[in-house]
Amino acid sequence: MPIIPDMDSESELNLFDPKNPDINLFNIVDDELIRLSGSKLEFYKIYVDKTDIDEVYQEVRQKIISRQPITVFGHYEPSVLQENLTEFGIEVTNDQVFVFNKSYIQQKVGRRPQEGDVIKPHFQDQKYEIYQVQEDSFEAYGVYHLSCYARLLRDTEEVIDEYLPEVMDDIGGIRFK
Repeated sequence: MPIIPDMDSESELNLFDPKNPDINLFNIVDDELIRLSGSKLEFYKIYVDKTDIDEVYQEVRQKIISRQPITVFGHYEPSVLQENLTEFGIEVTNDQVFVFNKSYIQQKVGRRPQEGDVIKPHFQDQKYEIYQVQEDSFEAYGVYHLSCYARLLRDTEEVIDEYLPEVMDDIGGIRFK
């Protein structure tokens, strides 16, 4: 009998069982830790019209942002605005990484966060636009965190489109009046 079992067959001792009931427990604990150590954030969903894409830049021409924010909890580390002098003038930078529990944010928003969504911390008067979303995974127990990389929105009084109707339904990221 070999000391190391064949990797193709099931073994009696399986530490990385995907059907393990503790996986849901770890997910709940992770969500609670983010709520306790995190902050309140206002999350504005973007509505994308797939037919209105610029042929040259391959991006949506008009980005429509929801009027009503969704209050969520997430973790980030606030930093001071940096004003760097470059060859093109003063450049204001303040990129942030917002960390959410994957199950929680998908349940609250109704979908996964995507590029173009806007996040506003509850106690700051700064708005950030998400430009990248990554999953933080743990090999043993799956994916719990979504890291949203966001850049500071500048030169905007409001990020909300004033021409949107007050009542709007959201089905699969498509805007219906």
